[in-house]
Amino acid sequence: MSDEKLVGIVLVSHSAEVATSVAELAKGLASGGTAVPVAAAGGTEGGGLGTSAELISAAAASVDRGAGVAVLMDLGSAVLTVKALLAEGDELPDGARLVDAPFLEGAVAAVVTAATGADLDAVEAAAAEAYDYRKE
Repeated sequence: MSDEKLVGIVLVSHSAEVATSVAELAKGLASGGTAVPVAAAGGTEGGGLGTSAELISAAAASVDRGAGVAVLMDLGSAVLTVKALLAEGDELPDGARLVDAPFLEGAVAAVVTAATGADLDAVEAAAAEAYDYRKE
């Protein structure tokens, strides 16, 4: 593994399959750049639908390379769980940040941007810009 400091990405969904699939898609589309540490934190420990603070914390720790961790969520309790973890202050790595972005498009933008070696502010901005993507 490289010693290069990269922004890590955590994708939090109510479904393990959704989180894993979005992570695979984003990494695949960024395949021309540096391998970005990306972790899926989907569902509950028992494999059901929902969110797990423990899975999110473990995923964030696994992708922390010292440049910050961007955490993207799908909806509802995923957002609330990440906000609670950030408020506790010691459950996520220093520099972990909730990124307000569309889940799929934001994840792709975040991973592609992080693959260029961009900092956390640039990764967050790229993900948030995905709200403006037009499909017409």
